[in-house]
Amino acid sequence: MAGKGLFGRVREALFPSRKAPVHSMTQAGQVRQRKYGGNTAAMASAYGVAPRTVLRWIDGTRHPKGEAAERLQREAIDVQTTERGRERKAKQLAQRGTISGIGARVGRAVSFEIRGSDAVRARDIHLNLTGEQAAALALAENEDDVRQIVGQALADYFNGGPYGGFSADDFDFDPNDFDLS
Repeated sequence: MAGKGLFGRVREALFPSRKAPVHSMTQAGQVRQRKYGGNTAAMASAYGVAPRTVLRWIDGTRHPKGEAAERLQREAIDVQTTERGRERKAKQLAQRGTISGIGARVGRAVSFEIRGSDAVRARDIHLNLTGEQAAALALAENEDDVRQIVGQALADYFNGGPYGGFSADDFDFDPNDFDLS
């Protein structure tokens, strides 16, 4: 089974009681019910497989492979929290102001420019997320949203130093070397 990815790890860290199920048959059943309203044909169409294949995923006689397995993992994580629940959590986090109490560790922000020269930072960067940044993570819809939010937090961190002028796009980091605390 594919890894959870950056989005999945952020979602599970912010909503610890809402972890996605491990077994693909449970994932398939929950995704069909919660995302596709119980409609097997709609889920099959979205995955590009026959409805019978989706039913086999749910009863455990078959397991999704490749891109279908990765997509099922992402969607299983996504359906664990409702939009209303994410909005409520975001509101709570935003009210915390400049100190959300949520920290992030970014290992190896691979490269960025400092006044025209490339630099490589080989050590971890520890960020204290603001309430607004933590709220944005709670509302993130996908991996790209999370990357943008973390990139902006990195930019804010480095803009507080002697250099400044960084944006979220100046940073690239290994999504497997990131976690929230």
